[in-house]
Amino acid sequence: MGNTAAQKHRPEELEHYRTELMGYCYRMLGSAFEAEDAVQDTLVRAWRGLDRFEGRSALRSWLYHIATNVCFDQLNGRRRRARPVDLGPAASADSPLDPPLTETAWLEPVPDAGVLTPMGDPAEQAVHRETIRLAFVAALQHLPPRQRAVLILREVLRWSAGEVAELLDTSTVSVNSALQRARTTLVSRGVADSDPVAPMDATQRALVARYVDAFERFDIDSLVSLLHEDARQTMPPYAMWLRGRAELRAWWLGPGSECRGSRLVPTTANSAPAFGQYRPSGPGGRHEPWSLQVLQLSGDRIVGIDSFLDTRLFPLFGLPTRL
Repeated sequence: MGNTAAQKHRPEELEHYRTELMGYCYRMLGSAFEAEDAVQDTLVRAWRGLDRFEGRSALRSWLYHIATNVCFDQLNGRRRRARPVDLGPAASADSPLDPPLTETAWLEPVPDAGVLTPMGDPAEQAVHRETIRLAFVAALQHLPPRQRAVLILREVLRWSAGEVAELLDTSTVSVNSALQRARTTLVSRGVADSDPVAPMDATQRALVARYVDAFERFDIDSLVSLLHEDARQTMPPYAMWLRGRAELRAWWLGPGSECRGSRLVPTTANSAPAFGQYRPSGPGGRHEPWSLQVLQLSGDRIVGIDSFLDTRLFPLFGLPTRL
């Protein structure tokens, strides 16, 4: 007779865990594309080993055990992904662009729908939203892989120290120690897993609408009026980043003027409003994909614009390949 655990769990049941595993792997790897690969690898390994699954642990725990090992394999010997702001000081708008860095150097955005599952507990949902913020995921990349896994499992997924110790084949003392070190590192990076991410209020929704209107009209005065005085702009895969209204104004009036005539299509990324930007660069002025913009808001001002110049992201976010 076949294994009773394998008879109990059918292969299609594994698919129920895809989204939450995607959230876990994205926090671990900092790349939506690598997270997709890791989740697919996890589900394939689980499907192939389902007849050997002994059922001593829950299916969910077993899948996370596989996913953790897949992520550890991917992270082995690899440099951490970063944001331009982590690599050096702000530049000026007239600074020349250095050659773009490889796509594996950058923290990548992820669509909210790909990593957030519906939850009945508002507090639990808030934690999951807070911990996919770009700043938080960037800070996670400063942690060694095992500390990273411990912090995500304990603080985000709310596993007990004993459950994490069993998954990592270690002691609860080791888990608690790793968690404390991870928390200390996050604080030193200026973020915490308790930083609130409140839904946009009416003021912020109006702010975003004004941004779209000003950007599509390319009204620089209106754009600058929406910015915090220390607002910053990044443009991966370029390491250069800018800070302050004056620098962003100079950029938009200079090299950034090529964005004149763009159109923005809304989406969401990393618990923030985001847009697919389409520039009139195709034949006959046809709008074609250019960047994925992710806005960071604070109160009634925009404090950050992260423009990811990677059109591979458009299908991932369900954005059209042309307008």
